[in-house]
Amino acid sequence: MAAAEAVAPFEPGNVAFERKEVRGDPVTAADEAADAVLREILPRDGEGWLSEESVDDATRLGCHRVWVVDPIDGTREFIEGVPEWCVSIGLLEGGVPVAGGIYNPATEEMVIGSLSEGVTLNGSPVTVTSPTTDDQVSVLASRSEIRRGEWERFQNGRFAVRPCGSVAYKMALVAAGLADATWTLVGKSEWDVAGGTALVRAAGGVVTLADGSAPAFNQTKPVFPNFVAAGREVGRLAVEEWFQEAG
Repeated sequence: MAAAEAVAPFEPGNVAFERKEVRGDPVTAADEAADAVLREILPRDGEGWLSEESVDDATRLGCHRVWVVDPIDGTREFIEGVPEWCVSIGLLEGGVPVAGGIYNPATEEMVIGSLSEGVTLNGSPVTVTSPTTDDQVSVLASRSEIRRGEWERFQNGRFAVRPCGSVAYKMALVAAGLADATWTLVGKSEWDVAGGTALVRAAGGVVTLADGSAPAFNQTKPVFPNFVAAGREVGRLAVEEWFQEAG
């Protein structure tokens, strides 16, 4: 909640922003304020830190426990006033996401959990969905990917594709059972997905790359080529059938 308090003085849809030198992604003073607060309260001595808004420190590579944070995931949505952004926090132990917390201040949805304790949505226990073979699968997709036509190959009767902003928020909704799956076939950074990975797995789901392999965290280059998060059966079908058919 400290990060949400840091962001509160800034009005979504009416906030100034700049462009980063690398890739030109937008950044606001709210991103930086939340980053500063989280960095102050989360890591303890000997713990590493990886955040979208901090200069990467290679000492994290030798740390057993590492905090992986996106102070505002979905900055574009935050700037535009679209309520699909969030604060995303993940904790790694030995490169494995073991706990996560994702909070959307606009909708007041708080999804927190760990591999040992399970997952809650605003205090109530939740799990991933388990659609039957006859059920339509609800999939959360990136608006930019939809605009680029990357989801046209998945548009059939089996899928109910819904556009949504922040990838961390999408993963939180999957973990909370409010959607069946989300995936992206373009690159994502560790800070985009670390917290969501812990939550989806803790809620009984799977998180893999498109080839079915498990993503490894706390890497020198913290970027993945693609990402899949879903309940176990939907995740299996995505990897074994749908991506091959699309290819």
